[in-house]
Amino acid sequence: MRRLFVTALAALSLGCAAPALAQAPADPAVLLAAQKAAMAPLAAMDGVWRGPAWTVDQTGTKRLLTQTERIGSFLGGTVKVIEGRGYNADGSVGFNALGVISHDPAAKTWSMRSWAMGRSGDFPLEPTADGYVWSIPAGPGAVVRYTAVIKNGAWREIGEYVAGDQPPRQIFEMNLTRIGDTDWPNGGAVPMQ
Repeated sequence: MRRLFVTALAALSLGCAAPALAQAPADPAVLLAAQKAAMAPLAAMDGVWRGPAWTVDQTGTKRLLTQTERIGSFLGGTVKVIEGRGYNADGSVGFNALGVISHDPAAKTWSMRSWAMGRSGDFPLEPTADGYVWSIPAGPGAVVRYTAVIKNGAWREIGEYVAGDQPPRQIFEMNLTRIGDTDWPNGGAVPMQ
């Protein structure tokens, strides 16, 4: 009975994955090369960043932060890993987030998997000529859209609440300066021995 259950479970698992696998190249090297090439436009993000930021919380109160980001490529350049920390004036952490940007070669789409302040999700991301745009659902017919421009060692990102026909309302901004390189998240890997 147990063997029958395991066999049935394996067949269901393969059946669910079959459509996705049928659309993707069979050779892992081809998939990895496509993912790495798709991540190339986001290379300007890599490094350590710091600068002023502000956000409007749910009560409408504007909060000022010193925002830091550390960003690096991982898994041979096929994904980008991001840690953001926003520091309050007293040095305490007022915001902390982890994001992973990836590309699906079969669907030809990018996504940002994000964890922040007890929430998480997988959100569409689109690289642009000098940055990216990504959005988070924010209720019926509404999104929070983040637009970033990264060039010449400067990173400006704004967040806007967009609902229906109403004009976008800015609720976030950060203006960061690149302050150095990082080997994160690759640095400190556990050696074989």
